[in-house]
Amino acid sequence: MSDFINDFWSQFVTVIAVGSILACGLLLWLTARFRGPSTGDNTTGHVWDEDLREMNNPMPRWWMGLFVLTIVFGLGYLAVFPGLGSYRGTLAWTTSGEYAKEMEQANTELTPVYAAYTSEPVERLATDPGAMAIGERLFLNNCAQCHASDARGSRGFPNLTDRDWLHGGTPEKIRETITHGRTGVMPPMGEAIGSADDVKNLANYVLSLSGSPHDSVRAGLGKSKFTACAACHGIGGVGNTAVGAPNLADKIWLHGYGQEAIIAIVNGGKTNQMPAQQGRLTEAQIHVLTAYVWGLSSKPDVAAAQ
Repeated sequence: MSDFINDFWSQFVTVIAVGSILACGLLLWLTARFRGPSTGDNTTGHVWDEDLREMNNPMPRWWMGLFVLTIVFGLGYLAVFPGLGSYRGTLAWTTSGEYAKEMEQANTELTPVYAAYTSEPVERLATDPGAMAIGERLFLNNCAQCHASDARGSRGFPNLTDRDWLHGGTPEKIRETITHGRTGVMPPMGEAIGSADDVKNLANYVLSLSGSPHDSVRAGLGKSKFTACAACHGIGGVGNTAVGAPNLADKIWLHGYGQEAIIAIVNGGKTNQMPAQQGRLTEAQIHVLTAYVWGLSSKPDVAAAQ
């Protein structure tokens, strides 16, 4: 709790935490010192279900003792662990520190497991059932949130089981992508293309590149407008892995299919980011994960290596 924007919130939390414990102590003291009014038969006069009467007896000593222990424990906890605003506690314990400690311990314990795989090339590693079982767990824990558990992706997140790679599908490129992440940016191109009608013509030309349903007249008019796109997507729209520009001549649509989807991207642009896994995963884990991802789209190559 050290990220308060000013001292007020730190003091506010401190007052609430300490005040709550002191209030419990005051309540306990008042309960032990004062007894509510009672009738001559030592009841409060409250009756339920005709014959159940509330007695006016003091709280049991064992209950009072447990209450006192909870107050002492609460004060001790606040002294040792963070809980009083920005005060870190005598142990200076943090969730991030605990996480780092546990990850370091886990990586130390797993080092012998990965040692058998680090010297193996990706192509051979992709044929090892044990390595692929570990790779699958790494994928499910770190990649499935975006690419789905079956690695087929979803709108805006690439399918890793085909051979349509934005930045290249070699083991080296996959490792580079996992390690350093990727940021794909297509700037808004609507104004550069021209009028709204020009953008619609261009959208139909893009659809024609893959043989998708389109208006052939508009596609013919939009062909000349594609010059502004060819710098990244290449002549004929076959893509460019050097800059991560998608191939527009196949029928794989990362951000949606059809004229309206293409118009929206041309006018608004698109930014996609894959976070870097370096620092989150060890080099050995990245190596095994690379083999797993490469194997998803390279089944014939894996079979040949066996």
